[in-house]
This record gives sequence, C-alpha cells and structure tokens, in this order.
Amino acid sequence: MRRTFTAAIVAAALTGSGIAADAPENPEHQTEWGLYLTAREAFDMKQAEGDKVLFVDVREPVEIMFTGSTDVVDVNVPYMLVDPAAWHPEKPVLAMNENPDFAAGVAAAMEARGMDKDTPVIVMCRSGGERGAPSAKALAPLGLTQVYVVVDGFEGSTLKDDPRGPWRLKNGWKNSGLPWDYKMNKDKIPLRRD
Repeated sequence: MRRTFTAAIVAAALTGSGIAADAPENPEHQTEWGLYLTAREAFDMKQAEGDKVLFVDVREPVEIMFTGSTDVVDVNVPYMLVDPAAWHPEKPVLAMNENPDFAAGVAAAMEARGMDKDTPVIVMCRSGGERGAPSAKALAPLGLTQVYVVVDGFEGSTLKDDPRGPWRLKNGWKNSGLPWDYKMNKDKIPLRRD
C-alpha cells in the first residue's frame, strides 16, 4: 500500500505541477497509461523514489556497449534484439526483432525486487520514439498500473540543421548532463542464454 501511495504522490506532483512531459504527437508513441517523462524527470523520479520505481533500459546490449549507459537504470531488458542473420528491409543495418521474453524479463526483475503491479515502471530507449511506447505496450498483459515512457530517450533528438551533421544533441539523458558512463555494468545486463 505504501508503494502505491508514494508513487501516486510522485505522479500527482509531476502531473499537477506541469513537470510531466506532454504526450507525443504521434499516436503510435502513446500508451494506454498516458504517463510520459523527460529524461530529467525520470532521473528526478528515480532519485526521489529509489527502489520503489523500476527503471528499465530497453536498448539492445550491443547498443549499450557502444553508446554507454547509466547506473541509475535498474536493469536492461531489451525490447528488440539484433538479428545477425538478416538485414533491415529499408535501412543499411541489421534487422531487429521483438524480444519474445521482454515482458517476462521485466516481470522477473520486478519479482526479484519484491515489486507488485502498482510499482511505477519507467521504460527508456535511445530516442524515446521507436521502442519507448512499443515496449510499454508490451507490458500491458502484466496488468501494471503505472508505466512511464521517457519521451526524449538516452541520446535525445537529432539536430538536423547542425553544420556537423545530424547529431543527437537536443534533449535526452546525455544532453541533460545526467550521470553517464561508457563502461558496461554486468550487474545491470542479464546475460542471454540461448
């Protein structure tokens, strides 16, 4: 009961004060919970609530290996997995497929921490768009009552008019000066056993 009450107070404080992020314009990036945060708000919520919130990095571990991460995250459960045997049909990159064990991985992380369905869960991807809301929607069968999507992700939005090229320098975790490291923390990334 305490967790639910505390989480409700944080959610009300974020929403009531106008701090919570607006819903994304793209309906595909919206969720049934309607709970959105900026990277800074996710950091503040995690700092205020600590172990009463589960913060999930939904990026593929290979991506983390090359772009870095933060120990503020509780666990990495990738929503999409790289398929080393297939190319993306539209881009010159490897294909990625939905992780069939994503929801089960989040549920296991919650159970290991003694969390229940009323525990706030924050999901965060690279930019907040392509994997943020879809990963949250994949958690709906778990019956969770509070799933937050970080709308600007770890790397933020692209500045298309930057003379150096289309760099991700606008908003996001890294561009907000939040804790960041390029060393992987093996305690945050469960190894896959195929």
